[in-house]
Amino acid sequence: MSLQIFNNLSSVNAQRHLDINREQLGTSITRISSGIRITKASDDVAGHAISQELYSDVKTLKQGARNLNDGIALTNTIEGALSEQAGILIRLRELATQSGTGTIGSTERKTIQLEFDALSAELDRIAATTEFNGQKLVDGSLAEGAVDPVVLQIGLNSSTTSRINLNEVLNVTAVTSQDLDIENETLLTQGGALEAIGKLNIALNSLNEIRGRVGANQNQLTRAQNNLNISIEGLNTALSTIRDADLAVELAALTKNQILVQAGAAMVGQSNLTPQSALTLLEQP
Repeated sequence: MSLQIFNNLSSVNAQRHLDINREQLGTSITRISSGIRITKASDDVAGHAISQELYSDVKTLKQGARNLNDGIALTNTIEGALSEQAGILIRLRELATQSGTGTIGSTERKTIQLEFDALSAELDRIAATTEFNGQKLVDGSLAEGAVDPVVLQIGLNSSTTSRINLNEVLNVTAVTSQDLDIENETLLTQGGALEAIGKLNIALNSLNEIRGRVGANQNQLTRAQNNLNISIEGLNTALSTIRDADLAVELAALTKNQILVQAGAAMVGQSNLTPQSALTLLEQP
């Protein structure tokens, strides 16, 4: 090999390899410190694209799971209100039965009527005031065909399979004394009380049908939530496989790159001494 002063090719070559090894060392440090193998698109173009899509899906499904939690809380609120209203109807039926017997007088019936009217008013108050985050629940707002349906978005797109229309599955018709056809019932006479008993039986059956739909929907939402959690777990597993760093591999690479950088720096120093051998030629007689 010829001896050159202005172009030290050995030094240039050693510097180039030193720069490569320094870059690889920096990559190893970044991966180990972050725990992520793909920190930028250039690390793995295809892997980066797939991991970003998976990450987006995971975030979307997690929000869907939160939406489902809100839906479950909403149906629990409905169930609580319906339970109270069912208790009122049972008591009203009891009062009507008490007034329907011939062994009590008009004074007792007046007292029974007072309680009947008070409980009917409470039934209507519950229907008017029960709500979840501003959404009325048992006044007919959640009945099928209502103007502003409540839809839970739980999936990855806008298709109907990614949504649950609570109005359709719940169909909570208005639970008021007027809608149950027990408004202005009188227990002041035995005949009126007997007529009220029949209407209350029908009203209680109607309420039980609504509660049945609510209970079935609660089970549906719980199953949907379990399925979402399984999907999220699977996507996280795939995301981890693609994106996360294998620390055992990265630590081995870190050690290798540290040695190469140290060796490369030493060789740059050695190659820079090569041109000095030209001085020995000048010292010859």
